[in-house]
This record gives sequence, C-alpha cells and structure tokens, in this order.
Amino acid sequence: MTHAPETAPAAEAGAAPAATRTLRVVVAMLTYKRPDDLAAAVPALLAQAGSVPDDVRLLVVDNDPDGSARAYVEASGADYLHEPRPGIAAARNAAITATGDADVLVFIDDDERPVDRWLALLLATYRETGAPCVVGPVVSEFAVQPDAWVRAGRFFDRRRLPTGTPVTVAATNNLLLDVATLRRTGVRFDEAFGLSGGSDTLFSRTLVARGLRMVWCDEAVVVDVVPADRSTRAWVLHRARRSGNSASRCAVALAGSAAGRTRARVRAVLEGSVRVGAGAARTAVGAVLRSPEHDARGRRTLARGTGMVSGAVGHVVYDYARG
Repeated sequence: MTHAPETAPAAEAGAAPAATRTLRVVVAMLTYKRPDDLAAAVPALLAQAGSVPDDVRLLVVDNDPDGSARAYVEASGADYLHEPRPGIAAARNAAITATGDADVLVFIDDDERPVDRWLALLLATYRETGAPCVVGPVVSEFAVQPDAWVRAGRFFDRRRLPTGTPVTVAATNNLLLDVATLRRTGVRFDEAFGLSGGSDTLFSRTLVARGLRMVWCDEAVVVDVVPADRSTRAWVLHRARRSGNSASRCAVALAGSAAGRTRARVRAVLEGSVRVGAGAARTAVGAVLRSPEHDARGRRTLARGTGMVSGAVGHVVYDYARG
C-alpha cells in the first residue's frame, strides 16, 4: 500500500505553520480512583500549562463510573470529562473526541510527574521536526525499595534515545499527537484492548503503518511513581505475560487479512516458544550459578514467551482490574 506524503503538522489551508504560531494544546490525563495521584499530578500539569506561550488546557478524563474525581478536578480549574465506559481505551478515545479545535493533544498518566519544561520540550521537538507524533521517556522512581530480585533484573530501566530518533511504537504515558493529522487517519484506540492493555501499542503501530512519522524527545521526561504493589516479582511476571500477550494480539490485529492473521499467529507461537525455551534455560543457569540476575531475566523472558503464545491462540491476559 502507498501513502500520501506526510504534511507538516497542522499545515491546513490558510493556517500559519506550527513553528510560527500560537498552538491550541490539550494535555489529557486519564484517571481511575487515584485521589492521591490526582492531587499531585493536577497542580504539576497546570503549572506546565502556564509555563508555555501556547494556549493550553488540562483535560482530566475520569474513567470511574461513579465520577469520583469530579469535585477535585472542577475545583482545581482543570477541565473534567467523565467517561464511565470501562477500559483505558474508551477513556483515550473520549479524550480524542474532546479535543475540539485543538492543534495538539498530549497524553500523560495520573501516576507520572513531568520534569521542568516537559511540555515546552515536547512542543519544541514537534515544531522543529514537523513530526505529527512525539514520544518522551519515562523514568521510574519507587515508593519503596524493590526487592533484590527486581533490582537484579533491572526491569524498570526504560529506553533512552537521542532526540529526533524515529520510533515505531509508543505508550500514551508521554505522547504528543498532531490532532489534524490524527483525524485524517481515522485511527482510534481499539476498545477490545481496554482492560487488557496494549491499545496504545496497537494505536501507535497503526499510525506508523499509515505512514506517520514518530520521533523521540529525550529531554521531555516524565517520572513514573511506582507504588509498592508494582515493584514486586509477582507484578513484574504478570506484566511480562500481559506484554507478550498484547504484542501477539496486536500483531494479529495489524495483519489485515485472514491469511495474514494466520501467519501472524504462527509467527507469534514460534517466537513465543523460542522465548519460553530461552527463558527456561537462563533460569536454570541462574539456579546453577546462584545468580539473581540470570534467574530474574530468565523468568521474565519465559513469562513473556508464555504470554505471546497465549495471545496467538486468542487468550487474553487482563491488566486493569476493576474494583
């Protein structure tokens, strides 16, 4: 399939180039029953909004059916949007719909804290590169010290790349999107992934498959505050299974045709089986050498491979429990 050449962000007829005009920006933060995170994140994001010369509004999308965040958000001066349909994909789609005539939509999570000038740096990369998608890094900080097994595996070390590096996949915890370009693609978050996770992976990979350029902005860091229940061995292994599961399901969803989906399933089973074997072997090495690093990395690889195989055959690993 061929794609029309990509145009500069928001370069519609009669509009000034993004590099020279004031942008209308929506920063969208999704939340679900996290009052403490909300109380920390909203003031930080409002400060970011006031630190740039562009027209910025903070939109908090509350995915709690009971609308528990309404009173706090409305009192803070941020915009409040209630999306009672369960699932993070539904909340992300609600944010896209609510952008109105904005030029730029920026996604961030409620358990993340932006560094100084985070928003300004994202917008600067958007202007300078002309890319309709800009991704920033996430750095983890822990509420409590993880155990030795988790530390040995270095599971919370995330990628860092030079600014301007093209990337092909992104989460929505630090992502800028050109609204006009996004709307021309018609791409939305797949709500079949709403409670399992992976809708952001499928979304970003679909945008790249449609010919959109996605680039990295290494200075625009957000800090992920990791609670105690997410810095455990059990959580790491569950997330690895879920990640492998959603990776296979995304590959199948992107395949396009029945034959393509079959090939994607077979490939996922084969690749997952290789990971299972490699993970089991490394775990055994860890036992022989009494190495926490080999044990941790091996068990995580095995869990991801198991998830890949299960996703290929249609099983879903859920990540966002409701309660």
